[in-house]
Parts: sequence; C-alpha cells; structure tokens
Amino acid sequence: MKVLAPRRGLSFGEVVARHHARGELVVQPRMGFADPERMGRGLLATREARAATVGTITIDSYTRVGDHEAAREALAAGADLNGYPLVDHDPTTTAALLGAVLDGDFPVQIRHGSPDPRRIVRTLLDHGLHATEGGPVSYCLPYSRMPLSAAVDNWRRCCETLAMARGPELEPHLETFGGCMMGQLCPPALLVALSVLEGMFFWRHGVRCLSFSYAQQTHAGQDEEAIAALHALIREYVPHARTHVVIYGYMGVYPRTPGGALALIAESARLAARTGASRLIVKTTAEAHRVPTVAENVTALEHAADAAAGITRIGRLGDTGIHAQAKALVDNVLSLDSDLGRALVTAFARGQLDVPFCLHPDNAGRARGRLDPSGRLEWQRIGGMPLGDLVDLPADRRMTSGDLLDALRYVERTFDEKYGMPGIETVKLVQGSRT
Repeated sequence: MKVLAPRRGLSFGEVVARHHARGELVVQPRMGFADPERMGRGLLATREARAATVGTITIDSYTRVGDHEAAREALAAGADLNGYPLVDHDPTTTAALLGAVLDGDFPVQIRHGSPDPRRIVRTLLDHGLHATEGGPVSYCLPYSRMPLSAAVDNWRRCCETLAMARGPELEPHLETFGGCMMGQLCPPALLVALSVLEGMFFWRHGVRCLSFSYAQQTHAGQDEEAIAALHALIREYVPHARTHVVIYGYMGVYPRTPGGALALIAESARLAARTGASRLIVKTTAEAHRVPTVAENVTALEHAADAAAGITRIGRLGDTGIHAQAKALVDNVLSLDSDLGRALVTAFARGQLDVPFCLHPDNAGRARGRLDPSGRLEWQRIGGMPLGDLVDLPADRRMTSGDLLDALRYVERTFDEKYGMPGIETVKLVQGSRT
C-alpha cells in the first residue's frame, strides 16, 4: 500500500486536551461496521453529535485474530462482519471513507482487541491515522491463547512502529486497555496497576502520547478512589508523557431496561467528570440486546455529555488502600527485570500478577474478587500477589456458582430495579436532564 501523508490537524491527544481545558468531557462510541457507507455515516453522526466527540473504527474479529483470508472471503461474499476489516478492505475505499469524515478537530481511533496488531498498526498509519489502543497483557490474556511472551514482543514492535511515525504534524497516540481487564470482578488496585504498567511499557518503547484506562465497576466511591490512585501513579511513573485518563462505561452485564441503561450511562459520565478524566467510552441502551444503531450511539453520546456538564471535580477522598496496593504491584514488577516486557512475563509466571476469572494458560488463576454487601469490589483471594500486608481477606474464601452469578448481575439488577419502571425519573433521563 502506498503510504499516505499525515492528515493535517491536531493529534488525538491534543484534541482531547483542548476539550478538557474547556471543561468538556470527550465522549466516544464503540462503533464498527463492515460496510464502508454505514461506517462513514456513523463517523459523521458522531462528529455532528451535540457533544465533544472523537471517532471510533472498531475492527472485526477475523482481523483481530489475524485470519485475513476469512476476512477477505467474508467481504467477497457480502457477509455482515462485527467490525470494519481495515487491513483487507480496498485501500481506496477506506481512503474515501476517511477523507469524507476527518477534519482537524475530529480524529479517529482504531480499536481492535488483538494480541498481534502489527498489520493493523501499519495499515492505520498508511491511512494517515495515528491513534489506537490495547496492550501486551490486556489484549492477550482475556482474548487469546497466544503466549504472553509473544504478545509482549508483538506490542513492542507496534510501539516502535508508532514511535517511528512521529513527525512535525503527527503525534501517535496509544491507549492502555489494562484498566479494563475482564470487564468486571477484577479489584480496582489490579486494574490501576495493569493500566500503569502498560502505559510504562508504551513509553519505554517510544510512544510519547498516552491515555490510561479504567473501567467503571460496582461502587461509585471505590471507583473515585481508584481513579485518583491512577492519576497519582501516572504522575509518579510516567511524568514526562502527554497523558489523560479514559473511563469505560460499565463493561459487565448491562441493564435490560431503557431507564436502567440510561441511568448507568449518566452515572458513568458523572464519574468521569467528578474524577477529572478527559474521555469516556460510552455504551448504549441496546447493550444488553444487540449491536446498537448509529442513532442509538449518538443518543447515548449526547446523554452522557449532558450528564457530565457542570459536574465539579471532587476534592480529597478517603483511602481504603487502593493506591498502596496498586503501587506495590507496580513496584514488584519493576523489581523483577530491567526489561519491562520480561518483567511482566515473569510476574505472571510466578503468580505475582494474577487476573481473577481469567483462563489464559499464562495466568495463575488463584486470585479472586468478590462483592461485599455494600457493592464494593474486594479481594477474596490474592494468590501469590505481594499484597498480604495490605489486604484484609475474608474468613470465608469460597465462591459458589450462585455467588458468582449474583455478582455478575449486581449492576444490571441495581439499575433496572431503581430506574427500570416508567416514571418521572426515567422521563428526566431520556430528556437528558443534567441532575
């Protein structure tokens, strides 16, 4: 493919920073369609939404796992894929799509879920794009059976490719996915630590513009403390990068009622605004049922922007130990090897990083999270992680299948029961009330 000139305009990180300086939360959909016309309509609708937005092209699952032959066959057959096959679409088609959408204040991020995104990264750069996301741990352990050591090497090469693309008019951007591991039931300290470690990995391999993810969990106060810890650790470990924090709306079992879903979207936005995050990945009212339409995505974006407007950032928070736990995990990994990639592999091999409920062969699987009666997410077991003097473990460390199902449905149940029935509160939410 012929390499295109970088598209003029602000970098992804600079666009987000300018909105943040104006007190605007950037809202972003999780959008990906195989049909270029539909993908283009989705991006244009996102750009024109009544909100501060950036665009998303989410890659299809064939491309994520490197099965390019299957992607090409699906395109030839006119099959409906679950995302945009960036690598295998005709380059002129993609160039036309982007040419109609991009402007100086509306960058597009490529989202993919791949433990080996080398071809994806080369292709997005060929098209003059510069922003993507993921990580050597977060796009390996939950989504593949690829050895962690191989994913680390793949991501090292991707970082170096992005770094080499830097120029006077192009600052590549990379977002960690480590703060979103498994979507739910992963205690916040581990999410924060993995997000910081992946960001440090990106920085050490040449990427200078970074965002650090954190996925909304089950308890607002606990999330606030976790995001404050994330801000503090970014300042400590990656002080020289251009950075921002991105919050993901709740990634677990979603409310099934429109009122419950709208309330959760609004709560995600208020959480982001209260904690000084710059960007929010937004879900929709269709989340529990099907792939959302373009219109449903735009409605959710505008609803989130309305909910965040005028929210004041919180001040001093209580401390239940999330910062200390996350820092202990980060410092332990850094002590294992001067090469951060090797250190991550060693930490997982020894069970010193251990993701609850993750079945990847390179994950020890001895750690567990659980919900306490108030909805806080805590450690039930820590396995071999160096947290023994920082965590008060419950006396009963068993979890039945019923306990697990109850925990998985906690947010769905809570929001549907409170907001699911038609009434004045639901009407306010649908109308975009800024309460």
